Amino acid sequence: MSFVPLIDETHDEAAKSWIDSANGDSPFVIQNLPFGIFSTGGKKRGGVAIGDFIFDLASASGAGLFNGDAQVAARAAAGESLNALLALTPVHRRALRRQVFALLHRDAQGLESLQVHLHAQKDAVMHLPAMIGDYTDFYAGIYHAQNVGALFRPDAPLLPNYKYVPIGYHGRASSVVVSGTDIHRPSGQRLLPGQNVPEFGPCTRLDYELELGIWIGGENGLGESVSIDDAADRIAGICLLNDWSARDFQTWEYQPLGPFLAKSFATSISPWIITAEALAPYRVAQPPRPEGDPAPLPYLLGEDDQRFGAFALQLATFVRTAAMASAHPLGQGPATNLYWTAAQMLTHHASNGCNLRPGDLLGTGTISTPDASGYGSLLEQTKGGRNPVVLGNGESRGFLQDGDEVIFTAHAAAPGRVTIGFGDCRGVILPPN
Repeated sequence: MSFVPLIDETHDEAAKSWIDSANGDSPFVIQNLPFGIFSTGGKKRGGVAIGDFIFDLASASGAGLFNGDAQVAARAAAGESLNALLALTPVHRRALRRQVFALLHRDAQGLESLQVHLHAQKDAVMHLPAMIGDYTDFYAGIYHAQNVGALFRPDAPLLPNYKYVPIGYHGRASSVVVSGTDIHRPSGQRLLPGQNVPEFGPCTRLDYELELGIWIGGENGLGESVSIDDAADRIAGICLLNDWSARDFQTWEYQPLGPFLAKSFATSISPWIITAEALAPYRVAQPPRPEGDPAPLPYLLGEDDQRFGAFALQLATFVRTAAMASAHPLGQGPATNLYWTAAQMLTHHASNGCNLRPGDLLGTGTISTPDASGYGSLLEQTKGGRNPVVLGNGESRGFLQDGDEVIFTAHAAAPGRVTIGFGDCRGVILPPN
């Protein structure tokens, strides 16, 4: 099966909504229409972000505003999670997107009857978009891998397998939390320099990692692989992801089996699934590999994936300390700084017959730039804590302190297209429980 991004009327750069806040600089313009789970009055259900509002899919479906495949999709999105929607085909998601677009377009009829399905985002509580059965974190950010590798292995930053296999590990799904959830500083074991016996205590080298989250749609049975040409249809959408990291624990425990307590205490994600359909105009070619690098093995090499497998996204990181009124920018850079595409990660994950299910989540790994303009972690930016970063109010940070808030943002942009945003992914560090 070949893959070419489908552009339709929902991507029209001239389209405007009858909702004023959805026009202009909003991340949630009518060309975006991401899905999420929200609650008002304690009732959780699916909705679509539009400007400063949420369009209630449960009430709109109950009012008979959808038909055909869109009605099937709207009913699937009306419950307390989006797993049922993610289990449907891209055809269903696209049908729902097109009918929501028509209802929210400035030319829609019967605005009084449509307004009753709107809720102000400021009055709603956001939840995880789906019940996450499994979470896998990859290590596909080439510059992060090189930057971190150089701190510990200056002569050989990348291990021999890095350019052949999408490296990943199985994370902890139960501790994935929605943006805005406070993060308690974890405790664990660490081996201090010059010591032979580890000690147990609160993390002293707490860090963030700037990543994208990939939401899985559809399902392959146990023992069934997913070809690189079919993988795009299994990517339902993406979000922002912060894979919080306890660097002192990680240094001590990661050999021989990889991260454990250093990662499992929390992973934050932004609440809106920016759908694959919304991202169609922002698909770009995967950057060519440097001369001398091996070509991907045949099962990971797809012509269409190389042409359209990357995303034209700009990512940014900010920190706000307890003493700051506004956040300090730490860096920004493109999402094209990934050595492997989302489809390659998915294909490799399922290549041994691993069954990926609707609502499973993949992390890309930390996305960094080759220089200090967009490092995706403090580990890189401070050279392992040795060179603390000076913030706008004169404070400095080697690693995160209690009271610090980390904020990620992202937007997609392309020539002749409206810019769409992701909202943000944020979390405040609290003392240990």
